[in-house]
Formats: sequence, C-alpha cells, structure tokens
Amino acid sequence: MIGIPALVDAVGPALLRVVVAVAGAEVDDLTLAELDDGVVGVPGDLVLGVGITHPERGIALLEQVARARAGGVVLRAPLAEHVDVVAAAGRNGVALIELRTHASWAHLVWLLRGTFDRTIGAQLDGAGVHGDLFAVADAAAAILDAPVTIEDAQSRVLAYSGLQELTDPARLSTIVGRRVPEQIVAHFRARGVFRKLAHSDEPIYVGAGPEGIKPRLVIPVRAAGEWLGSIWAVVTGPVEPARVHELTRATAVLAMHLLRLRAQTGAAGRAATDLLRAVLHGTGGPTEPWLPDGPWRVAALGTPRSTATVDAKLDLWVAITRRHGWHQPLLADMDGSVVALLVDHGGPHAAGTVQWLRAVITGVHPNDAELTAAIGGAATGRADLPRSRAEAAEVLRLQTNGQVRGPVVGIEEVWHVVVTARARAAVRAEVSLLGGPLPALVAHDRDHRTPYLETLAAWLDHFGDPTAAAGALHIHPNTLRHRLHRIADVTRLNLDSAQERLALQLQLLGLQDRAPDL
Repeated sequence: MIGIPALVDAVGPALLRVVVAVAGAEVDDLTLAELDDGVVGVPGDLVLGVGITHPERGIALLEQVARARAGGVVLRAPLAEHVDVVAAAGRNGVALIELRTHASWAHLVWLLRGTFDRTIGAQLDGAGVHGDLFAVADAAAAILDAPVTIEDAQSRVLAYSGLQELTDPARLSTIVGRRVPEQIVAHFRARGVFRKLAHSDEPIYVGAGPEGIKPRLVIPVRAAGEWLGSIWAVVTGPVEPARVHELTRATAVLAMHLLRLRAQTGAAGRAATDLLRAVLHGTGGPTEPWLPDGPWRVAALGTPRSTATVDAKLDLWVAITRRHGWHQPLLADMDGSVVALLVDHGGPHAAGTVQWLRAVITGVHPNDAELTAAIGGAATGRADLPRSRAEAAEVLRLQTNGQVRGPVVGIEEVWHVVVTARARAAVRAEVSLLGGPLPALVAHDRDHRTPYLETLAAWLDHFGDPTAAAGALHIHPNTLRHRLHRIADVTRLNLDSAQERLALQLQLLGLQDRAPDL
C-alpha cells in the first residue's frame, strides 16, 4: 500500500495535485470508474473518473466510492476544484486528487500501473526502468553517432550509452562517479547551459572547453512543462539539424521513462523506509522477504551540523552508502536522525555489514569528522531490533556530546559510559536530593565557598584512597583528611555503607548538570 500524498509526490506536480486529503488514505491498485454500472472500486483502489465532466456526476462518484470504501478519486481539472465536488469529498471522507488539464488519462494510467504492479523488492531495485533508460541512451547515441549520457535535473547520471570512441575526462569522471563533477558543472553553468535547460525546449550546443572538454549537444527533456532532465552528447562539432530534430522527437519517450522512474523510485523509497521503520519499532509483519538473514545491529549515523533537515541527512547517507557499494541501503530517518540496519556477519568488503560500515567511515572520517556511526548491540531475532536501535541512539548522543570519542563506537566499547549516562539522567538533582546529606554540602559550598562536594566526589572516585584522591585534587593528603573531617561536621555521612556510597556517587553525577543556583 502507498499513501496518497506519497504517490502524488512521486508522480509529480505536473500531473497530479491533492485537493482533499484524508489521513491514512492508502492505495495499491487502479479502477476506471463506470458509474452507471456501479463499478467504483474496492478498498485500496484509486478510482479514476475518466469521462466525468459534470459536478453532479462527480458528486455521485464520490458518494459511491465512499460506500465502497475505496482509497480515493482522481478527477480532471477544473471539475476537481468545483466547490460542490470539494465539499462532497470532504463530507464523505474521500481523498480527492486533481489531474491537470494538459495531462492525459492514458499517461497517468501507465505511470500508476507501473508503480502498483511491482513488488517492493522490484521497486527497490528499479532495474527495469534503468534498463529502459540505457536502451534510450544507446538509441540516442546511434542517432548522433556520439556517446550519450542521460541526466536528471540535479545532474545525476541515470544512464549512458555504450558508444565510447569519443570521450573526454569530463564524461569519464561523470560515468564513474554517477554525478557530474562540480568543476564540470561550473564550466557549463558559466556558459548559461542550466539556465537555458530550465526555461527552454531548444537544443543547446556548447563549444569545447578547457582541460580537454569536448563540445556538447544538450537536449532538454520535459513533460507538461516540467524539466525532468536532459540528454548530453559528446560531439566533434555542430550537429546536422536533421539528427537534432530526430533526437528531439525521441525526448517524449524519454520523458515517459523519467516520470515512470520517479514514480517508482519515489513511492518505493517511501514504502521501503516505512517498512524499515516498522521493523525497527517492532511492529513489522510476520515475514519480511526483503530483510537479510540475521543477526543484525542497528547503527545511528552522525551527520554534519550544517545538514539541517532529516531529509538532507538521509539523502547524504544514501549517497555515501551507495557510492561505497551498498546499492539497496537499509536506511531510515527516525526521531530526527538516520539509522541503518546492518548485518552482523561478513567482512569489510561485504556491503551492508558492520565491518563494511566501519571501513567506510574510517575512510571518510578524515575528510569530515562529523560523519560518525554509533552501533547498538547484536539482535539475534527481530524482537531485539528495537533494543539495538535504542542503544545506537544512546551512543550517538554520547558521541555528539563528546562523552565518547571515535568515528565508530559500539555499545560494547562504551557500555560503562552508557550505564553512567542512564543513571545521570535518572537522578535529577533538583528533585532527588531528598533528605540525604548532599543538600547541606551544596548550601555550605555556596555560602562559604568551600570545595566539599568535589572533595567527597574525589574520595568516592578513588575508593577511599586519600593519597590518590588528594593527587586528583592537587592537594596534600592531610588537607584532604581535614576536609573530610569538616564534611562530617557539616552533614551526616555513612561512608562505610556500600549502598550509601553508590547513592552519593549517583547524586553527585546528577549535580554536575544542576542549575548554577542550586
């Protein structure tokens, strides 16, 4: 099932717009409405109001869909915006989606069917659409007799042709890195290429550039006015108009492929993230065929502070993990951070394993010290995954606060710091001193500027050894003994009790975070 907002976002604003949203509305199939015959879908269907142009018919469809408990209705503009139709959708609790005036029903059905008909596993892969794109790239290369790359609107390489006779360093680095290098982007941006791509349908010829950059023919790809991507061909010089015209005609087919790719990968990505979240929360289904064999560990991934939004954090880690060979990374955003589900077996060359992640972060950490990983304990069964996730989140907080150090930290390495942090959080100094001995010492230190709290803490930390405690405070052991006598005069302590010593240490930990005027 795919949520309607996610589906609309995936298909894109050039085709669809949510007019009336219904919380929790999900769909997984299509029905073409036949109002007179009572064909209005079943639960989970997205009902397409093909041929419905009058408000009365639109209202009747919405009412019948509500009774059938189908997932939502698509009507063409401007009918979908009619005040009576909108009111009927709200009154009946039916999600209403508008199909833009310039879009075709056949185009929409093709895109949606391609999304619904694929399993989650196939969606995650996206190999079918990517294979089609490579075929289009080869066809374009044959038309121009030149190497071709197909890129999206963010300069990400989606496919490239097999024709390699004419290449330059820019094209090679683009293909290897799957993204146009920044210096190459800057070269073409300086010549106004991207500005023209965003606003014009006309082919663009760019002459040769520095450092061996050969001329380019660039063809924008659009659907309903939306810029989806472009075809880039490495050429020897200006191209014959007939060939340019033939390639321009082929962009309509490419636009369909790009829309289909966006619909599938967008919806699939959201669906996969939702599935992973459910498993890590302990609420997934009884079987998850996409889940690798355990045991597993959950890692919480640190990101640069400049990466403000959780979506940007997730995008960053998706890019890093894919760049290092994990082509279907099990990543999700949870509670404001990014988590990864890793396999706890396999070596550093097996993508998606704990050892692989350690190797990846060890490699990238010197260039960005804020890229870190905190790894929870082993989960031998799915029921253990929420615990591993919680442990990873705790360790990440300690990393972020500087309480533990290292680019990759596992719970086993810092368990004692975690336990101490938990106790520290549990002992809230402002309410937990109760009738114990510390309030008197707090007041005495505040009123008389004495160092009794730190003296007691040092004595406890060094197991009652006055020499070691005095050394930590940089005072003579006799001075420490004198302070302990004075402490005994201020408040009643029973330092022979192991339980009282532990309680005092926990309260002293809590006092480290107390308000200054406590």
